[in-house]
Amino acid sequence: MADSPATTAPSHHEAHDGSVAGRLNWLRAGVLGANDGIVSTAGLVIGVAAATTARGAVLTAGLAGLAAGAMSMAVGEYVSVSTQRDSEKALIAKEIRELDEEPEAELAELAGIYRGQQLTAKDALAAHAEVELGIDPENYTNPWHAAWASMAAFTIGALLPLFAIVLPPTAWRIPVTVVAVVLALAFTGLVSARLGRSDAKRATVRVVIGGLLAMAVTYGIGALMGTQLG
Repeated sequence: MADSPATTAPSHHEAHDGSVAGRLNWLRAGVLGANDGIVSTAGLVIGVAAATTARGAVLTAGLAGLAAGAMSMAVGEYVSVSTQRDSEKALIAKEIRELDEEPEAELAELAGIYRGQQLTAKDALAAHAEVELGIDPENYTNPWHAAWASMAAFTIGALLPLFAIVLPPTAWRIPVTVVAVVLALAFTGLVSARLGRSDAKRATVRVVIGGLLAMAVTYGIGALMGTQLG
C-alpha cells in the first residue's frame, strides 16, 4: 500500500498543521484571484478607453470583462477542487477496503508511526486518513467554497480599475487608473510575498511590471484600433 512509515509518514505535528496550511493556501488563492481581476480588467478598460472616450462603452466593456472573468475563475476553481475532492474520496475508499481486508497489517502500520494504538482504537479510518493521506474524512475540500471565494476575490480586484476608469474626467481616466492599479498590485504583491515567505521587493516589482506591461499592450491595441476606426 504505502511506503514504509520510516521514510514517508508525516509527523504528528505536520498532520495538525494541515488546517493552518489550508487556510494560508485559501488566502493566497484569494490574493492571486484579486490580482487577476485587477490586471485583466485594467488591461481591458484601458484598451477600450484608448480607442474611445465614450464612458458607456468603457463601462460596458469593464462590466462584461468583470462578469466573464469572475465566472471563469469560479468555474475553473470548482472544476479543480472537484477533481481534488474526487481524489480524496478515492483514497479514503481505498483505506476503507484495506482496513476491511487487512486490519492487522493496517494496525501495525499505524502503530509503527505513532508507537501506540490509541488513535486506531478510537477511529481507525480517521487515524489512517490523517497520518497517511493528510485527509479528514469528515471534512473534504469544498468546490463550492473555492468557486465563490475565487469569484469574490476576482470581482473585488476588478472593481478598482473599473471605478478608476469611469469616475474621473476623460483626460484623467488613464493616468488615474494606472496609478490605482500600480498601488493595488504593489499591495497584492507584498501580501503574496509575505504569505509565501519570499522576497517582498522582488515579488512586488515583478507583479507591478507585469501589470504595467499588460496595460501598455492593451493601450497600444486600443489606440491603434481607435485610429483605424476613426
